[in-house]
Amino acid sequence: MKSILIVEDEAAIARVLGAYLKKAGFQVTHAADGAAALEIFGASPPSLILLDIMLPNMDGFELLGQIRKISSCPVIMLTARDGIKDRLAGLDGGADDYMSKPFIPEEVVARVNAVLRRPSQWSDGSGKRHFGSLFVDFSARSVFLNNAEVSLSPRDMSVLLFLAERPNQICTRDQLIELVWEMDYEGSDRAVDLSIKRLRQALSHWPAEEGEIRTLRGTGYQLWTV
Repeated sequence: MKSILIVEDEAAIARVLGAYLKKAGFQVTHAADGAAALEIFGASPPSLILLDIMLPNMDGFELLGQIRKISSCPVIMLTARDGIKDRLAGLDGGADDYMSKPFIPEEVVARVNAVLRRPSQWSDGSGKRHFGSLFVDFSARSVFLNNAEVSLSPRDMSVLLFLAERPNQICTRDQLIELVWEMDYEGSDRAVDLSIKRLRQALSHWPAEEGEIRTLRGTGYQLWTV
C-alpha cells in the first residue's frame, strides 16, 4: 500500500484529505508542522507528500528544500496563494505539482495518482538527472548528450530545463510563456513552437527509445522519457 504524508496545520483540511486518500486505498500519516514532517519522513519515507506552504515555524518552501537535500520523493504543494511567484518558487524548488486552495478532494486524489504514475528518472541527489544518454545539470544550467555538451541559447536552455524538471508532464504554451518567458512577455506564443523546434534539432541524436520532446496537439509539449 502506498503511503501519503499530509503536511498541513489546518486539522479540518488534513482530516478531509486523509479520508478521501484512505478511501482511494492509500495509507495516510499527518504532520502539522515541518519538524514533525521531517521526523515522520526520517522514520518511514512516504510514497508522496502533500505539502502546505503556510506552515508554522518552517514554511513549505523551506521544508521542501530540506526534503530535496535527501530525497526525490514526489511532492505536491498546497497553497492558498495563487501567485505566479509562489508557483514558480515551488516548482523551481523541486515540487512535482501544486494545487491552489480551495480544492476539490477528488481532484487532489487524481493528482496524487497522476504524479505516482510518472516514471522516475535516475538522479544523484545534487540537482542532476540522467535520461538515458541525456544528462541534465540544473544548477549549472548545462546539458550533455552522449557525453558532448549541447549548445543552447539561454531561453532554449530555460525551456529544456523547465520540461526536464517535469518529465512526462504536459506543459501548455501558456505555462511556458507565463513561467519561462514571464508575465511581461507580449510576443506571440509562436516563440514557444520555435524554441521547441530548435531543441529537437539540438537533441536530434538522442535515441528515440530513451525519450523525446512530444507535441500534444492542441494541448502543449512534454519531455517524454521511458
